[in-house]
Amino acid sequence: MKLWNLALLVWLAGCAIAPAPTTCPPCPGVVTPAPAEKPLQPANWAELPGWEGEDHAAVLALFKAQCVTLAKRPLWLSTCESAQKVGAGMTAPGAAKAWFEANFRPWALVNPDGSREGLITGYYEPVVRGSRTKKAPYLTPVFGPPEDLIIVDLSSLYPELKNLRLRGRLEGRRLIPYFSRAEWAAEEDKRADRALMWVDDPIDFFFLQIQGSGQVVLDDGSRVRIGYADQNGHPYRSIGRWLIEQNELKPHEASMQGIKAWAERHPERLRELLEVNPSLIFFRELPIDGSGPPGEIGKGPPGALGVPLTPERSIAVDPRFIPLGAPVWLATTRPNDLETLARLMLAQDTGGAIRGPVRADFFWGSGPEAGSLAGRMRQKGKMWVMLPRWYEP
Repeated sequence: MKLWNLALLVWLAGCAIAPAPTTCPPCPGVVTPAPAEKPLQPANWAELPGWEGEDHAAVLALFKAQCVTLAKRPLWLSTCESAQKVGAGMTAPGAAKAWFEANFRPWALVNPDGSREGLITGYYEPVVRGSRTKKAPYLTPVFGPPEDLIIVDLSSLYPELKNLRLRGRLEGRRLIPYFSRAEWAAEEDKRADRALMWVDDPIDFFFLQIQGSGQVVLDDGSRVRIGYADQNGHPYRSIGRWLIEQNELKPHEASMQGIKAWAERHPERLRELLEVNPSLIFFRELPIDGSGPPGEIGKGPPGALGVPLTPERSIAVDPRFIPLGAPVWLATTRPNDLETLARLMLAQDTGGAIRGPVRADFFWGSGPEAGSLAGRMRQKGKMWVMLPRWYEP
């Protein structure tokens, strides 16, 4: 979800009253920038590296599972109807591959400058320890959306701002930005009785907020899942980049693991570090049915599409360029490695830092091993989105 602040209102107001710009011939000595390339360009199946050897039947099963939600969208209705007619398993060699090729056309994703490589990162579902009551060592609160958080939806007046919202709070008759992370720290004691639960490690909880969801192992041995419910409207700022700018870490050290190690060495600066990022996430409790192996349906947290994410088959994308639910061929490498990672994924999630046509976040699953892979993943990659044959983007 893209993050906007109240300054946009000022900009919109200015647009509403500003006079229309005039045109003039090019000025001498001024180079007119080249027009941006279209983000989607026609491709063919032979361009997709590794396409012939993919387990197409496994991804078809995942596509069919998400059609419970996807079929409600006009773009996907006929494709989902076709998928539901396909027999379970698709055991005939090449049958599932033939179904994809009959129902979709591949489109290469292209950056505005014409390049076809982009950044591929990883994310995961953290598992942290917690309690329903505040007691040592469970001293970090987890909150749901506060009652004084006001959400302004401008899409009825400005359709181009669909799915973009402003967040703030009332001060008298004025709508002002909601509390930043640093400001919210002073609110926590006053709102402690409204905390959903308490966790034992503030840095682990910080990374859980960045991921957007996680599992909490409670002190009675039970587990709950918490997922994104809302946020405070402030833009995300990377604490890793801040540590690099402060000469505290080298660029290659600014992984999740490197940041945690720095925090352990400098506990007296932990609050300063966390408050670098003004963005704050609020949560809701969700059902949990475990976390299965890669490819198992229905075991991950729900993504932006509203269906459970599948380890190593789900990605987060920028929905301005890739419609949610679309199959996407991803060609990249494994974290900090040259080993090829080329496979058919499903675009089932979004993220505030996922911006641009050739940009994706690869869901690795739940727990420490998935976290280790996600924290080290910062690869170059290419992407092709598959859209229904009848659709012209």
